[in-house]
Amino acid sequence: MTIQTNHQSDGQAALDLLAAPDCALFLDFDGTLVDIAPRPDQVVVTPELLAALGALQQRLGGRLAIVSGRPIAELDRMLAPLVLPAAGVHGMERRGADGVLRQLPSPDFTAVRTEAHALAARHPGLWVEEKHGALALHYRQAPELQALCVDTMTSAVRTSLGLLLMEGKMIVEIKAAGVSKGTAIRDFLTEAPFIGFRPLFIGDDTTDEAGFDHVERVGGIGLKVGPGVTVASGRIASSQAVRALLAQAAATSTIGKDTA
Repeated sequence: MTIQTNHQSDGQAALDLLAAPDCALFLDFDGTLVDIAPRPDQVVVTPELLAALGALQQRLGGRLAIVSGRPIAELDRMLAPLVLPAAGVHGMERRGADGVLRQLPSPDFTAVRTEAHALAARHPGLWVEEKHGALALHYRQAPELQALCVDTMTSAVRTSLGLLLMEGKMIVEIKAAGVSKGTAIRDFLTEAPFIGFRPLFIGDDTTDEAGFDHVERVGGIGLKVGPGVTVASGRIASSQAVRALLAQAAATSTIGKDTA
């Protein structure tokens, strides 16, 4: 199934997924809810998006969670006054509907941290972002350095235990192996109010593929934003189209309710 929301019939198909009485909604943040910006602190969260998310959370009975590479504290600042269930740093942090923040133990990032900061010091267009259980090397302002960034960080990961390298959009990210957006969604689905419901996960990047893989394997649906190879069974054109979809779904009174 391919969903292109610039066609009325396909947009209706996406709304039907959200309106299903057994839907549990999981949303990536950057590139999905908001447009990607040169730096993470420059993204724009509109009042309309906040209103749509708040309405959907209520209408889905709380079955809405953000699943992001950002720390949960950043997500809370961006989405204030909403405080949503969330998974941060690709599942290293997770806060369920009970409001309890759970953090997994972080592997040793010493070698990776040293190499990343040394590389950024030699090339002003690069910058390093450190998180609990992850490190990101951004090259959006120096895209010609992609190969150098990947090669350098790959070598650093080989000398470290328990780490995994992921390539994203203008970013090389190192995180704990065995933890992903897929494991975060899996864990949400074992807890109220998500347990027993069918997951819909919307994301845009290679880091979202683990989430798509899990929801598809348990009978849910992955919705890929934009172009690119994916295991998701659905596709939507852009983050702008996602925001329009969520706003329309939020305005639909039957969202998440059994209308039979």
